[in-house]
Formats: sequence, C-alpha cells, structure tokens
Amino acid sequence: MSMRMSRFAALTSSLLLAAGAALFGAGQASAAAQADFGYVALGDSYSSGVGAGNYDSASGDCKRTSRAYPALWAAAHSPQSFSFTACSGARTGDVLASQLAPLNSGTDLVSITIGGNDAGFSDVMTTCVLQSESTCVSRVNEAKAYVDSTLPGKLDQVYSAIDSRSPNARVVVLGYPRFYKLNGTCVTGLTEGERSAINGAADYLNAAIAKRAADHGFAFASAVGAFTGHEICSGSAWLHSLNWLNIGESYHPTATGQSSGYLPVFTSAA
Repeated sequence: MSMRMSRFAALTSSLLLAAGAALFGAGQASAAAQADFGYVALGDSYSSGVGAGNYDSASGDCKRTSRAYPALWAAAHSPQSFSFTACSGARTGDVLASQLAPLNSGTDLVSITIGGNDAGFSDVMTTCVLQSESTCVSRVNEAKAYVDSTLPGKLDQVYSAIDSRSPNARVVVLGYPRFYKLNGTCVTGLTEGERSAINGAADYLNAAIAKRAADHGFAFASAVGAFTGHEICSGSAWLHSLNWLNIGESYHPTATGQSSGYLPVFTSAA
C-alpha cells in the first residue's frame, strides 16, 4: 500500500470510529481518539510566531510563542503530544538539521511554513526599503529566479523527509500572505510599483510551494484570502509594517494575524 493510500486508509478508519462513536458513546470514542493524537509544528518565523509577542524565553532566538497558530490550535484541541520546533529565520536546511526529531510513525498532524528565507525574503525587503524602485524590482526578479531554479529541490528534500518519518500524518503546508494593499492608506514608504512587485513575489513563491506540496500528497493552505483586507496599508493591518525599533518583527503577522488569519486557515485544512 502506498503512503498516500495509507493516509486514505487512516481517514477511513477515522470515519468508522466516528460511526462507532454514534452507536457506543461519542464521549468515549472521542477520548480514545484524542489519547493518541500527535501534532508537530515545523517551519520558520511565520509558524514560530515572530511578531505576535509573548515569546517563550526557553526558545531563545527561535522566538516561539503561545500566540502562534500552532500553539493556539494545540490549546484548542488538546492533542496528547504537541512538539513545537518552528524557529525564526529557518531555511529548508535548518528544518532538516534540527526540527524533525519529534516526527515518527505515530505522528498524526504536521504543519509547516518554509521557503521564504531560502528565497531571500529579508534581503528583498531591505533592498526595496533602502534602494530605488528599479533595484527593488531587480532583486524581486532575482528571488523569483531562485524560486524557479533551486527552491523546488530544497522543498522536495524537506517534504520527503517529513513523509519518510511520518508516513501516516496529514501534512499541512501553509503559504505566505500578500504584504500590501495596493492604493491603500499608506502615503509614504515604498512606491506602488515596489509594493506590487513584492505582492507578485509572494504569489510566485506560494505557487511554487503549493506545487511541491501537491506533488508530495500534502495539503496546501493559502493565507492570502484570510489576510485580504488586512494587509499593510489597509487601515486594519494584521501584519507589522517596517519598524526600525524592532526590525525582526517587520513584515510578520501580529497576534491578531496569527489568531484571526493563520489559525482559521490551518484549522480548516487540518
């Protein structure tokens, strides 16, 4: 039986369990299902919760927080085991090197955001903030070229490793939001051309991630719709704009962005 068929068989078993619950007591069946449910949250700063505040000091530079969508989901659903290894600044190689240890054949659910740092997200934003529109657009195009040429192979390595370690898990790969509402409330800062180029790069990155996720049989959950109307320059932003006093939180979801943006998207996909 293939790995994907194994997941189908697991789903079928879950449906049978639900039917049994209706006959023999929903409370007992629910408790039994919950008792052995394991969830592992992997990824970069969008999963660790940078920008949401209230960071766990024990997580150090990874800046994990109870306000991030993985922790919020775990608090609402009480899995027997919850391993939170997402880390600020993580690239695909970091996931492979230091985040996969909690995965095993009993893992039921995995979430991950990854790829933005590989594609040079931070450098793109720095270039666009500090340099000309033409230089910004050139740097965006350079990042898109990387997404075409190199990122798919790196994503394949991560997704294959997850599948190998946790062949029966439902894996949800989450994308990134668009950062700007065009023709919005911002009257200073980047030009509309720069904002449009950055949004286009986010779409380009999301499309590549979605394709690789689908090819591995994983679910892809887009964050774009959830953040529409809440981008920077929207007047009701769920993303931090540039903050010179706290550069690390710039262009990351706020606590509301995690709870009202990412959490519903993940809950629906999970």
